[in-house]
Amino acid sequence: MLNVPPQAFPGPSSQQRAAAGGRGKVPLKPGRSLMDWIRLTKSGKDLTGLKGRLMEVTEDELAKHNKKEDCWICIRGFVYNVTPYMEYHPGGEDELMKAAGTDGTDLFDQVHRWVNYESMLKECLVGRMSAKPIAAPKEISTLSEEKKQLNGMVPEKKAQAASAKDLIPSYDWFQTDSLITIVIYTKQKGMNAELVIADCQDKRLRGEIIMDDHSYLVEVDLDHPVQEDMAGLFYRKCKLVSKTEVTHDTKLFCLMLPKSTHLHVPKGRHVYLKQIIAGTEIVKPYTPVLPFLPLNFKEPSHHEGACIYLMIKIYSCGLFTQALDHLQIGDYISVSNPEGNFKKTQIQTSEDVFLLAAGTGFTPMVKLLDFALSEVSCLRTLKLIFFNKTEDDILWRNQLEELALKDKRFEVQFILSQPTKDWLGKQGKISSSLLSEFVKRSKKDSKVLICICGPTPFTEQGVQYLKDLGYSQEEIHAFTA
Repeated sequence: MLNVPPQAFPGPSSQQRAAAGGRGKVPLKPGRSLMDWIRLTKSGKDLTGLKGRLMEVTEDELAKHNKKEDCWICIRGFVYNVTPYMEYHPGGEDELMKAAGTDGTDLFDQVHRWVNYESMLKECLVGRMSAKPIAAPKEISTLSEEKKQLNGMVPEKKAQAASAKDLIPSYDWFQTDSLITIVIYTKQKGMNAELVIADCQDKRLRGEIIMDDHSYLVEVDLDHPVQEDMAGLFYRKCKLVSKTEVTHDTKLFCLMLPKSTHLHVPKGRHVYLKQIIAGTEIVKPYTPVLPFLPLNFKEPSHHEGACIYLMIKIYSCGLFTQALDHLQIGDYISVSNPEGNFKKTQIQTSEDVFLLAAGTGFTPMVKLLDFALSEVSCLRTLKLIFFNKTEDDILWRNQLEELALKDKRFEVQFILSQPTKDWLGKQGKISSSLLSEFVKRSKKDSKVLICICGPTPFTEQGVQYLKDLGYSQEEIHAFTA
């Protein structure tokens, strides 16, 4: 007999953080890397300034510690002295100072919800916030008839417009001696495999159904009532089945999903990889790609929907990517549910699509190339402007050039910032003049989509140049994580 939980919740912001306003990395001083921070936390040095004692912190006390040289931040009821972490924070001191002396939980969830801060900041723990007295509610309502009729599926907000209520899912289930079938009725048009995520682990089935700007979660357990703990990202362990060179410093990783998992990462979305390194949980975002560009290629049937391909640049001093590079075939790594806010409807009605990529910022563009050329009927032009340092850094150059010859709608332009004297193509960095040369509407009123991805300065500058050239915010999508 299936034990269905009394209710399931739309995952809070589970579909993505907005790309606009995404935070990026800042250059760190020598000796301030992630590995250096881990060493400091294990050195035995007092990082709280309290000589090992924990305290109960009031709001007034927290507010006093709001300077760079004395900075406390509260996250989910726990207070941390982040002063020693200032110089190690990849987002820079200014990001931490936004929450100095306050409860930074909301800000943290917007920017770093997937990060295990308890592990990163455990040696900086000052104590717990003192509890506030809470007035007793005037009345306690019982389960409403409306909720009962929804078979456990509850909307994120109690009050919704009538049209929204019509789209609230419900589910039913059927069981035989060897099979359990769960049917979810969404009443939503255009449902497809990308909108459904299903995992079965330790006799627990977890399903997530993505509906517009919400996702609905349902968990069923075959042995006992389900615990309603839906916070944070969900991870599953995937096996490394291949690792091949793309360029001198970039490799294509193929990760096989568990047999009990159904997961198709939508176009323009990313996942997080999680590894324990030197006793600390580290998480990084990567955008899945195709194993090849769409040149009449069909993936082998035994791999269809079963693998995630990630194109990853291995940095010589990169703690996380070095750990990935040392993984052996057959090793496992934790992979999250998809994140990101790109919607394919943005590209489905576009006549001119421009993709601006720098380095591995090319990865979100791979599936967009495939989708635009194969499924966007109104597409007139598709242009990739690909920025790199040298010719050796260009990812999938031969495939891109072959695709440009094969499909007249597609054009690729390589721009190098450190070319050799033999380079005959364009050179330089992203600029208003370069963009004005290559980003042009095919006709005066054509519908345009411009996607941009790369290092934070590249993306921020590019967005500003495009706006200066007269393109609207609605015509620009910046990929950030």
